[in-house]
Amino acid sequence: MNKKQPADSLVYISQVMMPQQANVAGNIHGGEIIKLMDSAAYASSRRYAKANTVTARIDEVEFHLPIMIGDLVTCTAQVVYVGTSSMEIAVKVEVEDLETEGKKPALSAFFTMVAIDKKGRPFPVPRLNLVTAEDQLAFEEGAKRYAAHKQRK
Repeated sequence: MNKKQPADSLVYISQVMMPQQANVAGNIHGGEIIKLMDSAAYASSRRYAKANTVTARIDEVEFHLPIMIGDLVTCTAQVVYVGTSSMEIAVKVEVEDLETEGKKPALSAFFTMVAIDKKGRPFPVPRLNLVTAEDQLAFEEGAKRYAAHKQRK
């Protein structure tokens, strides 16, 4: 099976936050952001695997700051670790107040996505070709999270 680079899976999704996504204080519901993150993880994993994928796990969701109505939210998603049919996707969310300059990190998480065939069975994914030292470090950290999850099971 061919090897692919992490950059082959890189996806950006942006959306302006609207009033129907917020609570009465104007803060965007966390579930709205996680849904956007899941969509980015799906697009990244599907691009990488060239197959349908499903979310198996979300690890370590960290909210760094609130997101408000009118903010531009950008999710960046990229495969950082692969197993046989599973992939770990690092998803980072940046928020930008469109009335000021600059983006700020808002939250991050690791999504485990599993490639499936047309019958819903796990489907093998390409090996990951680690090009940079950053790619290697991200892969090693993903391998540790994968092993820790397997041990907890």
